[in-house]
Amino acid sequence: MVENAKSILVVDDEESVRTNLRRILERVGYKVDTAGTGQEALAKAKVNCFDVILIDVRLPDISGTELLLKLPKKHEMVKIVITGYSTIEAGATAADYGADDFLVKPVQPQELLRSIEDRLAKV
Repeated sequence: MVENAKSILVVDDEESVRTNLRRILERVGYKVDTAGTGQEALAKAKVNCFDVILIDVRLPDISGTELLLKLPKKHEMVKIVITGYSTIEAGATAADYGADDFLVKPVQPQELLRSIEDRLAKV
């Protein structure tokens, strides 16, 4: 179980992905909220202080990399980009835009949890 439950925002346009990630993360004790669009994610990030945000690169309204740039800077937040379209360029762009990690779908639960825990330990 996660001590002092950290909060995570999952941003993906696919409901099944949001649901599966929520289940995985809640099972180990994280508090999870979800958003299906970049604008919804921005609205939630403006009123809530999430410890981690998981962002799909391809969203219906703005790109995940654009979302990285628009996120509020009011507190330290771990930003992990998850995509089904893996290229070296996409990973480099995500890093340039402030992503702390870049994972490729389908993400294995252990890989996701390890990434989150490793990044949170550095904050």
